[in-house]
Amino acid sequence: MSDKKQVSLLVQGYEVVIGFETHAQLATKSKIFSRAPTAFGAEPNTQACAVDLALPGTLPVMNREAVAHAIRLGLALGSHIAEQSVFARKNYFYPDLPKGYQISQFEIPVVQGGEVSFYLGDEKKTVRLVRAHLEEDAGKSLHEDFIGQSGIDLNRAGTPLLEIVTEPDIRSSAEAVAYAKELHKIVTWIGICDGNMQEGSFRCDANVSVRKPGQPLGTRREIKNLNSFKFMQQAIDYEVRWQIEQIEDGHAIQQATVLFDPDTGETRAMRTKEDAADYRYFPDPDLPPLVIARSWVDEVKAAMPELPRQMAERLVADYGLPEYDATTLTQSPAMAAYFETAAKASGQAKMASNWIMGEVSRRLNHEEKDIAQVPVSADTLAALLKRIADGTVSNNAAKQVMDALWAGEGQDVDAIIETKGLKQMNDSGALEKIIDEVMAANAPMVEQYRAGKDKAFNALVGLVMKASKGKANPQQANELLKQKLQG
Repeated sequence: MSDKKQVSLLVQGYEVVIGFETHAQLATKSKIFSRAPTAFGAEPNTQACAVDLALPGTLPVMNREAVAHAIRLGLALGSHIAEQSVFARKNYFYPDLPKGYQISQFEIPVVQGGEVSFYLGDEKKTVRLVRAHLEEDAGKSLHEDFIGQSGIDLNRAGTPLLEIVTEPDIRSSAEAVAYAKELHKIVTWIGICDGNMQEGSFRCDANVSVRKPGQPLGTRREIKNLNSFKFMQQAIDYEVRWQIEQIEDGHAIQQATVLFDPDTGETRAMRTKEDAADYRYFPDPDLPPLVIARSWVDEVKAAMPELPRQMAERLVADYGLPEYDATTLTQSPAMAAYFETAAKASGQAKMASNWIMGEVSRRLNHEEKDIAQVPVSADTLAALLKRIADGTVSNNAAKQVMDALWAGEGQDVDAIIETKGLKQMNDSGALEKIIDEVMAANAPMVEQYRAGKDKAFNALVGLVMKASKGKANPQQANELLKQKLQG
């Protein structure tokens, strides 16, 4: 790494060190150790059974699909999938944790190692993973609806989670957000998590510390439950500044769990941070070791979709797309499929990419919709791209066609072009006549161009396009006008 890049990573002379813990709620129909449903938004305590309530005599039973989801993640991230892993009891008291402990994994997790690679600008970054382990979620304490009291909703108790833990490899808030976005893309792409951050399906905790370059790791503070990428960046930036100010003022950083307040833009300490020893982990006597046969891993692997990074590389190789386009188009399986259909049907891969990243995405963003809700099919887009490529319509006229398609005025591209009179003028004789008229009416501008003022040429092209009501082929108009001006 160059000295310049090393310096660019520093904040006020300090190196930022960040590790991530992400809780991905697994997309199973029932909980990790019971048959209670996991659907979001139900009335409090209507989706909690005897096992979730920790009633005496109840025993946990492992959800096979939750394990399959863990295997999928391990395969996607190049991790080692343990043939045998162990569930442990993580002991702590919380009102919404009826058992007084959480069933999790500690020393021997199901997914070990692996990495997440992504681009920050045009620079490739890789974050190593420590592990991903299965565990159950706790319930939720409700404080808003009760005066002087708190309510307990145990609907989430026992919901299956996969906690994905990184090495402290991240060096900036921008890198942290890029990592989180890439991980979010992967878990939704392979179908193990719906990724809904507002509903708590994808929650990130950032362990943040600072140090002088070359010094040992500083004391970390853990920012809990970051549920938006925007708040994630704000929280980390604030925490970094706060820690540096504390150290510069001669104060030691105390290990703690902190919360981010979006209203003030500040982090505040919630409790001093526990270490693993404080939880008194020990193997859960009610659950035998989890044994995963290699044949099961092979079975899951055979059903895995093409991963986004692999697909992006294929789009570059097969369609000649730039890396940026390929990465953007593989944000979701639906977007990638939409592109491939449009590119194959039109034979215009780069044009298809430009339109999907431009006109289509702009309209979807304006309406706050995703690609699955696009009102113009990929085949219809392909038909429009063909008409641009063969010169039937100009790019600007094509945008008017897209407006009509989007508004539901039919899906026949040729019919819309005909009805709205958008066909591009390709008759050179008619175009020459328009150019002659424009030059005759704007003799001073013609003289300016001939005197070496290039701006006059652009102005004349604009007048030709206006006189043709936008129907002239811009390239043809440019060439013919230049010929006549030089004649």
